[in-house]
Amino acid sequence: MSEALVGNLRIAYERAGTGPALLLLHGGISDHREWRRQLDALSDEFTVVAWDAPGCGQSADPPESFRLPEYADCLAGFVATLGLERPHVLGLSFGGGLALEFYRRHPTLARSLLLASAYAGWAGSLPAKVVEERLQQVLREANLPADQWAPGWLPGLLSANAPARAAEELIAIISSAHPAGMKVMARAFAEADLRDILGHIAVPTLLLYGGADQRVPLSVAEDLHVSIPGSRLVVMPGVGHQSNMDAPDLFNHEVRTFFSSLNP
Repeated sequence: MSEALVGNLRIAYERAGTGPALLLLHGGISDHREWRRQLDALSDEFTVVAWDAPGCGQSADPPESFRLPEYADCLAGFVATLGLERPHVLGLSFGGGLALEFYRRHPTLARSLLLASAYAGWAGSLPAKVVEERLQQVLREANLPADQWAPGWLPGLLSANAPARAAEELIAIISSAHPAGMKVMARAFAEADLRDILGHIAVPTLLLYGGADQRVPLSVAEDLHVSIPGSRLVVMPGVGHQSNMDAPDLFNHEVRTFFSSLNP
């Protein structure tokens, strides 16, 4: 792991490979380790960089006032600090929403967007009752020992077809979540409504969803697809929410196929 100082926040990250920059943004209650199979597989063509968002993994906790714009500005500072030139930005779940906010606030920095299992923010994609239920669940569980709640997340994140090793790894990642980071991230995403930026996206965009995703209804994927000009929607049959770990070979194949379409 390497570290960068962005403002007054210490940001940890892993970097592999050479070539065009590919920035990986993990989901909520997670960290860079969820991208191990992408760091390994895609570093033959790309400089792959996976950060630990503020409040996650080995990065410092953000202030309680942090919301999605602050995460996006921190990400822009991270990109500048590492000298990444117009990276492709691949975000999953919360990371997909962060990619959208990053594009909104810094539209010249991203070369393309790859949004996996993504929402237009919870407020922008889910009924208010569901948003409140999810927020209260995270706030409640953040105060409890991880072994009391972490295993309960697996059925919603991985399909029945996921490799057994993926479940073990995901439990380890979730169990090491920062209580403070969980709360800030959940509040940020519960308040986020990114629908207004969708029609203004002017870079190539891949929407990558699992057909067995229990967290994001496919109607959310279809709404993003209709709203983002020229976007490409791919639904992977039988794959769950944590698609990068659930079906990594298929996930990586779809990512490579998308990049190949940019350079025919």
